[in-house]
Amino acid sequence: MTTSDGTELARDYRSHVLSRRNVLTVSGVLLAAVALVSIAAGPTDIPIARSVGVLLEGPGGEATASTIIWQIRVPRVLAAVLIGAGLALAGAVMQSVLNNPLGSPYTLGISHAAMFGAALSIVALDAGTITVGAGLGITFANPYLVTIAAFLASLSSAGVILALAKYRGASPETMILTGIALGSLFTAGTTAMQYFASQNDLASIVFWSFGDVGRATWRNLGILAVVLVPSTVYFLRHSWKYNALDAGDETATGVGVDVESVRNRGMLVASFITALGVSFVGIVGFVGLVVPHIVRKLVGNNKAHLLPTSAVLGALLLLVSDTAARTVLAPTVLPVGIVTSFVGAPFFIYLVIRGKEYWKA
Repeated sequence: MTTSDGTELARDYRSHVLSRRNVLTVSGVLLAAVALVSIAAGPTDIPIARSVGVLLEGPGGEATASTIIWQIRVPRVLAAVLIGAGLALAGAVMQSVLNNPLGSPYTLGISHAAMFGAALSIVALDAGTITVGAGLGITFANPYLVTIAAFLASLSSAGVILALAKYRGASPETMILTGIALGSLFTAGTTAMQYFASQNDLASIVFWSFGDVGRATWRNLGILAVVLVPSTVYFLRHSWKYNALDAGDETATGVGVDVESVRNRGMLVASFITALGVSFVGIVGFVGLVVPHIVRKLVGNNKAHLLPTSAVLGALLLLVSDTAARTVLAPTVLPVGIVTSFVGAPFFIYLVIRGKEYWKA
């Protein structure tokens, strides 16, 4: 290879990296813009200029606008950003370590397990109830109990899949099928509890099943941030190992990757992120499935670019979906899980039809 050829290759590589970084930068700018619009939009319309002023003033103002923005809209926006980023990042990692385009928190049954755990706490431990105040509303008598039960159930589903991989040497395909089977099992358990539940418990179960980022609190957001930031750093530090897994287990082993350890730890951290997010806001389907595939078409399959861009676009997708859910039928506020399911279900069918042809494209 001549010096000129080497220079040309180096130039092409720098251009390639720059274009991928530009996608990430543009996505970040769009996310910031949509966040500002989302803070301003709602039943009480607050102009963007006024919203910016309230944000710069900080919390604690006595004006109605300050209360609405800092106590209702900012937590909601941050919840959509953190959970959307977490679900998309978890989905990208799961698809990589399983080498399967259908890998995601939703298809592996983790979300369904959370639903079962929440329903069990509501029915068996009386954690949910209906109260009538200014209007008919559903609250939880013990929201922390519901969250903990959903979280533990989610981890149990992930634990079964990981145990299958560790002690039975299950293939990625088997892990996917096991996740689908577990999802069906937990769904059946939830349905059985709904059948025998009282009216109050049934209403609470149905309400919890609707993914709604509006129920997140500042404390929830702090916990999510504490988990998501180090998890993201962990995934980025091991991105080259995930790239090696794409070439096959034998090739990855040949370059010094402990395939079983990388796969199990990646699944464990991704499952932990998913379980935590779902336990706080309910089921938000298909974000972890759809976003990594969109990003893969934009920046390629190099995990150093795929993972951070998936996190940003996941946050953007969930924030846009939640903003639409709050404004399209205002004053009626739709749960964001409904919107993401309408978007994600057709895409899931498309992936099933295209299969490996799409994955390797």
